[in-house]
Amino acid sequence: MDLAGLVVFGTALLVAAASPGPGIAALVARVLGRGPRGAVAFSAGLAVGDVVWLACAVVGLAALAEAFHGLFVAIKYGGVAYLVYLAYRIWTAPVEARALAAETAREHPFRLFLAGLALTLGNPKVMVFYLALLPTILDLSRVTVWGFAELVGVTLSVLALVFAAYALAAARARRLFTSPKALRALNRATGATMAGAAVAIAAR
Repeated sequence: MDLAGLVVFGTALLVAAASPGPGIAALVARVLGRGPRGAVAFSAGLAVGDVVWLACAVVGLAALAEAFHGLFVAIKYGGVAYLVYLAYRIWTAPVEARALAAETAREHPFRLFLAGLALTLGNPKVMVFYLALLPTILDLSRVTVWGFAELVGVTLSVLALVFAAYALAAARARRLFTSPKALRALNRATGATMAGAAVAIAAR
């Protein structure tokens, strides 16, 4: 792809990714409630889900996604169930700092990765975004392997920037809550936010 096309693609993706949606809400809620540990694995799942939808858009697999609608529905509700589980764990988490750290350490990165992946794959609006954007900047029938690799590189770079910014802001905000009462209120607010993200995905 030419540089101008990649810049247009990256800029549009940056604007779309930075707009708060269920994925961003879940990431921020998780960092606020549990701290930054595990945020990388969760964000990686979100980003890989975006790459899957990008591949579907480039290869023209929208019809295939529709044909396997049941599979995507199953993935979506699996992700929703795990988000609800995380929301419950955050809501009921102990408020003493050392207990919070110990609880967070038991979370398996691969589970968090799968949760992020399921969250994005359960949101077909991501693919709609790519299907709407890509035809305006390139001929999808002539995308080479190298061109696709460039798109993936831009996608992962932009998403890493956006997710890191949100996670860092959430981690800094979390440090403001030092008393047990404040931590309990934070846990319940972020648990409710994550549950809301699950509801938003389920309702799509």
